[in-house]
Amino acid sequence: MCPARRNSHVMMHSSLPNGCPRDGVLPLLRAAWKFVCLRCYLSFTPLLAAHTAAANNCSRACFVPTLAFGSRDSLELHDLHLRISKSYLNQRHNAFEMAKLKGTRLGAFRAYFFGFFVCTAGFLFGYDTGIVGGVLTMKSYKSDFGYSDNTTVSAVMVSLQNVGAFLAALAISPVSERYGRKTTIQVACTIFCIGVLLQVVPSHSLVCFYIGRFIAGLGLGGATAVAPSYNAEQAPKEIRGRLGSGMQMMFAAGVLISYWIDYGTVADMKVSSAQWQIPVGLQMLPAAVLGLGLITQKESIRWLAKKGRYDEAWDALTWMRADDGPEVKAEFNEIKTGIAEEYRASEGFKKRELLEPANRYRLLLAFGVFLGQQCTGMTALAYFGPQFFRLLVGAGNKNLLITGLFGAEKFITVTTYIFFCSEWWGRKPTLWISALLMAACFVIVTVVNKTTPAPVNNQTTSAGIATVAMIFITNSIYQFSWGPLPWPYAAEIFPSRIREIGTSVGVATQWLFNFLFSLVTPYMIAAWGSYTFLFYACLDIIMAMLVFAFLKETKGRTLEEMETIFHSRAAFDNEAVRRKAIENLGGSDDHFTTVEEVPQKADTKDINP
Repeated sequence: MCPARRNSHVMMHSSLPNGCPRDGVLPLLRAAWKFVCLRCYLSFTPLLAAHTAAANNCSRACFVPTLAFGSRDSLELHDLHLRISKSYLNQRHNAFEMAKLKGTRLGAFRAYFFGFFVCTAGFLFGYDTGIVGGVLTMKSYKSDFGYSDNTTVSAVMVSLQNVGAFLAALAISPVSERYGRKTTIQVACTIFCIGVLLQVVPSHSLVCFYIGRFIAGLGLGGATAVAPSYNAEQAPKEIRGRLGSGMQMMFAAGVLISYWIDYGTVADMKVSSAQWQIPVGLQMLPAAVLGLGLITQKESIRWLAKKGRYDEAWDALTWMRADDGPEVKAEFNEIKTGIAEEYRASEGFKKRELLEPANRYRLLLAFGVFLGQQCTGMTALAYFGPQFFRLLVGAGNKNLLITGLFGAEKFITVTTYIFFCSEWWGRKPTLWISALLMAACFVIVTVVNKTTPAPVNNQTTSAGIATVAMIFITNSIYQFSWGPLPWPYAAEIFPSRIREIGTSVGVATQWLFNFLFSLVTPYMIAAWGSYTFLFYACLDIIMAMLVFAFLKETKGRTLEEMETIFHSRAAFDNEAVRRKAIENLGGSDDHFTTVEEVPQKADTKDINP
């Protein structure tokens, strides 16, 4: 980077393409630093000769370090290219990408629109989660299905859909890999609508309603398992965390709307079947919007590239970025190179590949973050809000009002986080610190509730107000951490070769423990009362310790860089060759981080449409 070091006696062998139209390919020169065209340097194509840029003619020229090479065979560097260190290349590459993201308004709009639109799958999840608690308290529903307050009915109604969602999330990966992300989500939305129809038909049979819940769960699980991968594979890395967190924002929006629809139908409608059929049937609207709206969207860029459909992948990328300039070409070449390396490292996928150390660690992390999300207790609060608040402020319709305010606060806080704070902090510190804070809040709720008299005749007490306030504070902490972060994290840690499988395992974990906690929570409320909050406080403390000890930080990294972070087998192989080359040169590896092999069979030539 310093021009003063030009006189150092080192021979350059760069990994640059055949030249920029403004620049010429010059003979090998002796220099420690070269003034080269960054546009060419970022293209990641096999290099044939040293390359310099005319400072007065190339607007993208910059200084880069050079490296002396002896015999290529002796260094085992045939068909290898080097990357500049993160301290140099990432800063400049990120600067160009950020400038492009901010400067191309249409590209930024498309990235945000697509990211939050595909997260409508989270809205389906949130709406269904929020609607259940209110419907179970409606007199019209109890009358039509012939039951009184029954813990078993509450548990089965919630858990059956979670069982369907768990099975679908676990089995959806091969379908998504074969038919694509877009088609899979559209089919899942159709299945979801069929399940909702079975719930709203006037059968007055709990069995029919349960079957509808299970079928709707199949569609819901499929959509929520594929949407995070689809989103991660389309998003620019600078805002990938923000867009991925849109799942939680849309979940919160669904919960918010469902709470107020429940409250509105109870407060303003006469007791009739329509009172519960309207909130349940409205679930079909967002599912139809998502399924039909995807017709106008592009298929996953990385899925298309993985299938060898490079022309379609390039068209999808340039449409999403609204640009076909050098930075977009560099991104496309990096996607292709990453996919080619994955195939080279493990051609012919085998299930045992998932048990390799790096991939096993990834699977455990995806499993862990979604398990932790359920252990916070906030999803149980979303399902059974009225029942929880009854413990604190007594019975009555005001439970639905407080639950509605709870949903509003949920949506406001998660939206604030996503748009203003999502890229401020790393994933790891955010998760473990927030878990401890939530544990402290739950302990306070338990202590206050157990040391003050229970509310009498539905009267609101100061202790009840204080505990509800602590629940709201806990909810805010959750929406800044465990609510949004597991969705992008589980999608970004896997290589594209197993991303769909890994994400499906993570989301299936979410549904599995969603099922378990939703099944036992009504019984816990009935048996333990406010000690239920203490139980979740203990789980929060355990999750904080596990996150601190084991979670990997991924903020600001490209999907292709995850191989190095998790020390995959391919990364180790290439790193060994790189270090051997550096040692033979007697130099330092300060300017280099990885060595990547370009497979002979892979299509890695530049795309210049």
